Amino acid sequence: MTSHSIPKRSKPISVAERSANLAIEGMSCASCVARVERAINAVPGVRSVSVNLATERAEVHFDETAEAGAIIKAIEDTGYQVAEERLEFGIEGMSCASCVARVEKAVKSVPGVIDASVNLATERAFVRLIKNMVSADEVEKAMRGIGYEARRFGGTEHVDREAETRERESSRLKRDVTIAALLTLPVFILEMGSHFVPAIHDFVMAHIGMQESRYAQFFLATLVLFGPGLRFFAKGVPALLRAVPDMNSLVAIGAAAAWSYSVVATFASSLLPAGTANVYFEAAAVIVTLILLGRYLEARAKGRTSEAIKHLMGLQPKTARVLRDGETTEIPVADLRKGDVVLVRPGEKIAVDGVVLEGESYVDESMITGEPVPVRKTNGSEVVGGTINKTGAFTLRATKVGADTVLAQIIHMVEQAQGAKLPIQALVDRVTAWFVPLVMAIALLTFLVWLIFGPEPALTFALVNGVAVLIIACPCAMGLATPTSIMVGTGRAAEMGVLFRRGEALQTLRNAEFIALDKTGTLTKGHPELTDLEAAAGFDRGMVLALVAAAETRSEHPIAEAIVSAAKADGLVVDEPQNFEAIPGYGTRAEVAGKTVHVGADRLMVRLGLDVSAFAVTAERLGNEGKSPLYAAIDGKLAAVIAVADPIKQTTPQAIRELHELGLKIAMITGDNRRTAQAIARKLGIDEVVAEVLPDGKVAALRRLQEDGYNIAFVGDGINDAPALAAADAGIAIGTGTDVAIESADVVLMSGDLLGVPNAIALSKATIRNVKENLFWAFAYNVVLIPVAAGVLYPVYGVLLSPVFAAGAMALSSVFVVGNALRLRRFKGAHG
Repeated sequence: MTSHSIPKRSKPISVAERSANLAIEGMSCASCVARVERAINAVPGVRSVSVNLATERAEVHFDETAEAGAIIKAIEDTGYQVAEERLEFGIEGMSCASCVARVEKAVKSVPGVIDASVNLATERAFVRLIKNMVSADEVEKAMRGIGYEARRFGGTEHVDREAETRERESSRLKRDVTIAALLTLPVFILEMGSHFVPAIHDFVMAHIGMQESRYAQFFLATLVLFGPGLRFFAKGVPALLRAVPDMNSLVAIGAAAAWSYSVVATFASSLLPAGTANVYFEAAAVIVTLILLGRYLEARAKGRTSEAIKHLMGLQPKTARVLRDGETTEIPVADLRKGDVVLVRPGEKIAVDGVVLEGESYVDESMITGEPVPVRKTNGSEVVGGTINKTGAFTLRATKVGADTVLAQIIHMVEQAQGAKLPIQALVDRVTAWFVPLVMAIALLTFLVWLIFGPEPALTFALVNGVAVLIIACPCAMGLATPTSIMVGTGRAAEMGVLFRRGEALQTLRNAEFIALDKTGTLTKGHPELTDLEAAAGFDRGMVLALVAAAETRSEHPIAEAIVSAAKADGLVVDEPQNFEAIPGYGTRAEVAGKTVHVGADRLMVRLGLDVSAFAVTAERLGNEGKSPLYAAIDGKLAAVIAVADPIKQTTPQAIRELHELGLKIAMITGDNRRTAQAIARKLGIDEVVAEVLPDGKVAALRRLQEDGYNIAFVGDGINDAPALAAADAGIAIGTGTDVAIESADVVLMSGDLLGVPNAIALSKATIRNVKENLFWAFAYNVVLIPVAAGVLYPVYGVLLSPVFAAGAMALSSVFVVGNALRLRRFKGAHG
């Protein structure tokens, strides 16, 4: 029997019932079904469960008291997996770290949601949920229920829409700042000018009148507060009523308190104690204007933090010319299907990933590989969407479209990294959760202390200082400190060909002390090449190479292939050999163009009765370089000494130097013999060598280094090195140019250039340093200035902070944080 249904009658009927159809992986028999059912049924809130082995699904009925996490854990504890879904939402209306905490709390409370991570800088939510248990609409509804607009993203098209939304908001803010400033300026001149400029005071008294001046200020300040400033009340007051105040609440209370007190002083001054009927319309208006200005500057700066994504999106053309039903049609790239035949003209961007069917050209792939030299493409060559066709025209068959293309994967990886939360963010989240309520408590305490113990007029002092505390507090700066740095840092990395697959890798990579490098394909090119050929006296190098290559054409050994490739690269004619013979343990023999050619180790030459001592110095040098010398004899005479090796990449020595300059130790892990490995290590200045390691022994080698107390970053090719990449504290995969979605790596280098490693490490250090600078500023600002606003300096120095200056400081605080993060855009690399 493969399906059961076990009701739980004890559950109260009064609670609303819901159901979910969960996909469960790993069940193999009826006992699995019973085990899963028992586990789910034990979760509080579950009313009934029916598991079907054939469909591998569980139909669960539960009430709103059931926790999604508990259902998942119950299934996983029995050894099975539940299919999950990851959704991404854009959120409008968030203004500070308190908003982030509130949205996360609301989303996590939706039954079926496993986890939610909200990013203030990108204005996005990344939600993990149980597939089929909760819908995107329910998540959106939860966010709208607490006052935020939410919209699910379903592909790369959201970037354009998001840019439009940001541009719209920026335009609205610019308009509101302009209106607020024009209305606030007369209020400021009338009130503050009368205090500090005798001529203005005399003009107001003679031509306007004190009371009339107050009426004018009331009219203008009211327009500011309930025109451009209405956004603070529209969001802040509902948040306050829900007992979850945010930054908008602080501004709304502060500005409303100054305005309300001034209204009473203007229209009902008899209600106030003698000598306290002062007006603060200018404070209310200036507070709103300055904070709107800060929001506008912040919105512009935040728009610049996502320029890396915009640049990547700009690489993809909007339309493509396809061949359908024998006709050429221009269609949007989004409408392309796998298998479509796409026509590419000279100078055009290639629309999608595909294989060349007809024609040939050179393609600029620098955006993927970092190599500036265009690559020749002919029939059967793979091309990548977003790269630029240079000279010729060709047709291609689309192999990957939409979210599957290399460019889409790169964009997705960058976005995922930008939306990540560093471990350091956990502390910030804990602080910001109670920050706004604490500020309100401090403001109330400030008001009461000044009212009870302050000098006359005590009510005026109490009001001004209480408002200053509310206005100067800046949870925005704390909320933006980490995500803006991550956004700019990971975006700059992508521009440099370094993809952080996980945002937290920024922190783990920064802590790396030992860099373990795989040799083949990482330090070296990964395939053997002819590195040395020294001809004996009386022999021509080209002739010897042509004959040796011809003799080796029948051999399938990599060394033979390297010799043949070298001859062809030199433009030599490689003849067909006659009477080819492999001599086990010695080498090869063949007849080429009437000559007898022997190629092999020194023992083959001894067997032929030839003395190799003439090449003793060369052989010793080759041995010290870790190369095994081979010899060639032609018609019974010693003709040349040859060496074939896997050559070191051109940029490897510079990369090793730069890693040492960053204070890192370097280990090389290789399956090569110790002598060869030591020779390469000596040449490159590598600190430690772990040689003669089998492929599955790399993890053990890393563990030994970790046991010595080192944080290890492992650099490998991402194909053979998956276990080692996963075992290291940080795994860096050297991509092939198209294979960027290497699951086991934390960081992927898009080109095979090892210089990406010091760049990645230097950038991770710079980003974390930037985060710490931002956090220090955000916390120090609040810790120092909130007490100053409360008036702690007054008893000793007689200094008080005006709400107007408090508004200016608060507006500039978050602008400073975003501006500091933007400095990372100028990062030049470890060698820049």
